[in-house]
Amino acid sequence: MRIDGRKNEQIRNVKVTRGYTKYAEGSVYIEVGDTKVLCNVSIEDKVPPFLKGKGEGWITAEYNMLPRSTGVRKVRDIARLKVDGRTMEIQRLIGRALRSVVDLKALGEKTLWVDCDVIQADGGTRTTSISGAFIALVDAVNKIHKEKPFKVYPIRNFVAATSVGIVNGEKVIDLCYEEDSTAKVDMNIIGTEDGEFVEVQGTGEESPMTRQELNELLNLGEKGLKQMITIQKNALKMDALWIGTGE
Repeated sequence: MRIDGRKNEQIRNVKVTRGYTKYAEGSVYIEVGDTKVLCNVSIEDKVPPFLKGKGEGWITAEYNMLPRSTGVRKVRDIARLKVDGRTMEIQRLIGRALRSVVDLKALGEKTLWVDCDVIQADGGTRTTSISGAFIALVDAVNKIHKEKPFKVYPIRNFVAATSVGIVNGEKVIDLCYEEDSTAKVDMNIIGTEDGEFVEVQGTGEESPMTRQELNELLNLGEKGLKQMITIQKNALKMDALWIGTGE
């Protein structure tokens, strides 16, 4: 039995609140167990210098853990005058994950800024950020599409993320912090509704993993991605109908 009574292949309870903030074009507050993240997407009618004049857009992300999102107060990056390595890695991951399912040429010369702020952390903050940010991204893109339809709807597929690992000899999904901190193997898996992997990050924390263990963890991760994408669909309802149509 796991710490919170879940089955090994069961993700934590997920709650999604759309339109959480007033001003962002897309805003989602997502709760996965005790991990809580606010995801805002803002739209700018310009692109970075390296894309100017190329007729395509860009998606970039910023990620932050608020000072009391953890048991001990975390110092703000601004106080240290630099972004720490973990933060930089995660925000790049979020950007890559979202760009993987968006036709940037269809988007046109626009930048979508994705801000993920962790209100409370209990493991899986990066995977929660990706899953929530996708919903907020859909809302932001739909706002444009309803006002002035794209020639080709730019979001091609769903993308979500989850974690898997080996804890006390058991292969489990969607690890909370206590499980994550004692895991023999810890992996983050990002994938699409079509079963394609966007990124797999896996580490043998205490000892190497076998090829069989890797395959079993990937299979378990696919189950978790399907569960999360179903949750995304239920949250978006009719606003998900354009995804993948190209219309």
